[in-house]
Amino acid sequence: MTMKVDLFYSFRSPYSYLALPKTRELVTDYDLDVNLRPVYPLAVRVPGFFKKANPQFARYVVRDSTRVAEYQNIPFRFPRPDPIVQDMTTLEVAAEQPYIHRLTRLAAMAQLEGRSLQFTSAIAPVLWDGSVAGWNEGDHLARAAESAGFDLAAMDAAISTDPDRYEQVIAENEKDHAASGHWGVPTFVFESEPFFGQDRIDLLLWRMQGKGLAKR
Repeated sequence: MTMKVDLFYSFRSPYSYLALPKTRELVTDYDLDVNLRPVYPLAVRVPGFFKKANPQFARYVVRDSTRVAEYQNIPFRFPRPDPIVQDMTTLEVAAEQPYIHRLTRLAAMAQLEGRSLQFTSAIAPVLWDGSVAGWNEGDHLARAAESAGFDLAAMDAAISTDPDRYEQVIAENEKDHAASGHWGVPTFVFESEPFFGQDRIDLLLWRMQGKGLAKR
């Protein structure tokens, strides 16, 4: 029987991006279905989060995620522009958030089709791997989406006609994420047990194997 895991994912989280290669390997190697469920980043989900966090928090995340990428040989550079419109000097988060709303709604649409992991695996590297100067410019996202069998223009058009439908999907994801026992991303949830962080995938695999996870 195919095992199922939820993956709560944010497009601003470097660790979410860094979790994708191992996650895809799991799906390739094992009889496993990973339901990637996009949520908004803490900057949007928890107003004032960065102002309340230790000032060293963001600096450490930058240093550590860069180190993890180097160790795992994953192409990596922080997105330009940042998916969250935020003044990193004052830590003020802008009221208008065009980038993260678009990205998260697109992934929610792919989730409804049962293909959110495929969509995100194609799109996220455009933001994070440093291969393009501006991920939001030109046809970078469209070509990446097309490589995974998605029509980005059609998706954008569908979302623009009924954005509330996709906001409801995201809200439900955030509700279930909060109920899982963790607030950060990436969080994998298997049989109601949360595994937070890209460095807990091996532990997740161990747990699933103990429950009979089979190789493909």
